[in-house]
Amino acid sequence: MRTVYHTLRFARRFFYLVGIAVAVFLLLFPFYWMVNSAFKSETQLIVTPATFFPRNPQTHAFQLFLGNFSTVLNSNQVLRALLNSIVVAGLTTLVAIAVGAFAAFALGKLRFRGRTPILYLILVMTMFPQISVLTGLYSFIRWTNLTPIPSMIVSYMIFSLPFTVWVLTAYFRNIPSALLQSAYIDGATPFQTFLLIMLPLAMPGLVTAGLLVFINAWNEYLFALTFTAIAPLSRTIPVVIALFHGESAFQEPHGQIMAAGVVVTIPLVVLVFAFQRKIIAGLTAGAVKG
Repeated sequence: MRTVYHTLRFARRFFYLVGIAVAVFLLLFPFYWMVNSAFKSETQLIVTPATFFPRNPQTHAFQLFLGNFSTVLNSNQVLRALLNSIVVAGLTTLVAIAVGAFAAFALGKLRFRGRTPILYLILVMTMFPQISVLTGLYSFIRWTNLTPIPSMIVSYMIFSLPFTVWVLTAYFRNIPSALLQSAYIDGATPFQTFLLIMLPLAMPGLVTAGLLVFINAWNEYLFALTFTAIAPLSRTIPVVIALFHGESAFQEPHGQIMAAGVVVTIPLVVLVFAFQRKIIAGLTAGAVKG
């Protein structure tokens, strides 16, 4: 019986590790292939069968090609799009966190009638697909005569703000209410309690929600493409990469597109690694009852 038990335990652990390895491979391989393609010239990209490392087509020696990155980083169109993306994603994140933190504090800590229906309404708002609100949103933008960049910020808030409120509500709810009551006893107002006590304690949740909102705004394509269709100078980086073209109409600059993808991904990777501890703390907030 002991032998059978150890065999089953070994088999379970083996399949568990195999499952993890397969999942990691499926998640990381597209990014690896993007980096691999970014360091290949056009000649290296058309070599068949495809190589897993940049190689010289004649000698098959390892050879990196940096021309794709040089073209991308020297492109005024790409640099302008990066600046637009930083402005749009940054302002969207700041507004979503500023407004969402107030709402989440009220929904998570204050008692008032209708709090539960409001939470469910916020959850429902996050379930609408983008395409379902695009027509009405476009008509509203035309009616208000907003320029493309404010239009994108307003449109992103439709999905970013409910998500932020929902995430932060769970985090504020997990903060002990005794702190709130102690502040009230000492004479603090609700706003002072929120600003001086609750907000610093909720920093992991704020970082998590802010980073996720920033990533969504940074990668958003549908609204950005729609609102910048007649304003090329306001395009964000996902739209510019999608519309990237070669020197002729028949050329597909695959290597340059992959290089642009690497450049765009680097800031997100740096942010995730810089705030990984706060992100984990924020995502696990409310998972257990204290």
